[in-house]
Amino acid sequence: MSVEPIALPARRRRHARLIAALTDLIGVCASAAGEVYRPIAAAPSGQDGVAVTRWPVIQVSDTAALLLDRARAEDDARWPGVVDQEQAEARRTYAARCAVAQAEDALDPDDADTGTGVPLPTAEQSAAMQLASAGDEVAAAWRDDPAEAAALVLDLAAGGELGVDEILDQAVDSTVLTGVFVLQDARTHDDPSMAAEICLSAVGLFARAVALASADLP
Repeated sequence: MSVEPIALPARRRRHARLIAALTDLIGVCASAAGEVYRPIAAAPSGQDGVAVTRWPVIQVSDTAALLLDRARAEDDARWPGVVDQEQAEARRTYAARCAVAQAEDALDPDDADTGTGVPLPTAEQSAAMQLASAGDEVAAAWRDDPAEAAALVLDLAAGGELGVDEILDQAVDSTVLTGVFVLQDARTHDDPSMAAEICLSAVGLFARAVALASADLP
């Protein structure tokens, strides 16, 4: 017996804990950078050398991934029925992408041999790569023009092999992961000012992730 789909909440409610964690992280990144810059600003103009620490930046990079993972888990726990529906939709679109890839292989069997000894991706691998590629493409487009990126989402989903929310969620994941990598890079710099600048550059990524997590498209 089929189960009637439930009414989905607005995305800003579905991902409320993640959005809140991202906004908190934006503030923490700014505060960590401020801990570097404030002593420099407060020092007398004639002072040579100002003692500053990059420890706040290191703390942010240490805790960011755990904070965001916990927020995602809390969102999932709040909406178990929605999670079940999302997983069912993901299985459907994944199967659809696999079917297309298999059909393409059947039409062009010679394409399976690259001539380099490296086999082409399987249908299942192609299906996963297609979603990842769509998410990356939308995340990049959203940086330049959210309206065009939204149109791109609808275009990518038009064939039924990708879901609108599925693409947006993948774009969120891509953007968040890039932000976390940026924070990991910040901690590797001995120069506190450089560490602070890189830490601040993650703010734009986390802000974009908030916009993607909040976006409701038809």
